[in-house]
Amino acid sequence: MVTYRGAQGYLPDTLDLLSLETAARGCRGCDLFKAAEQTVFGAGPADARLMLVGEQPGNDEDLEGEPFVGPAGRLLDKALAAAGVERDTVYVTNAVKHFRFDRAAGGKRRIHKKPSGGQITACRPWLVAELDVVRPDVVVCLGVTAARALVEKNFKLTVHRGEVLQLDEEFRGTLDPKVVATIHPSAALRAHVDRDAAFDSLVRDLHRAAGLL
Repeated sequence: MVTYRGAQGYLPDTLDLLSLETAARGCRGCDLFKAAEQTVFGAGPADARLMLVGEQPGNDEDLEGEPFVGPAGRLLDKALAAAGVERDTVYVTNAVKHFRFDRAAGGKRRIHKKPSGGQITACRPWLVAELDVVRPDVVVCLGVTAARALVEKNFKLTVHRGEVLQLDEEFRGTLDPKVVATIHPSAALRAHVDRDAAFDSLVRDLHRAAGLL
């Protein structure tokens, strides 16, 4: 396993969302910055009561510099609306702030590649700082990678989906929001058997999370 320097040394002295986003643009805590177009930091109100955490930015997010603006983001918007949650009241971010990808054979298309455990660990200080600033009442982990970054490294969605969980001790301190885990919106997009059922399950989990506020 590759050992990375990590993001800790890039954190600003002043912890607010603008300072964090500005500092994160220069992060070299792991190697993902080399191929990605830019850092994609979180977005949303600093006093959001609900925080959604995904895995990493995708192709569209990397090009536009905003989280959840591609196909998965549009499906997330639809799911939030169906769950009765206004998107502009929610803080959305990712466990990893740079896009990791492979090139399609013989082409320019960039194909999502799951970040490594070392890259997730290297990026964790940004996520800790976001939690410290926003201090949400409820955190939703969108997918297994987010849950393993926030709750426990061996997290299994099939076991813990539907439960009210706690953050890993590293994140808590004086912060102890309720945590729930659900599928990533991209999983609903990729569902081959019943995409509608996958989407409906995402809506139910988001509605349950909103009900914890």
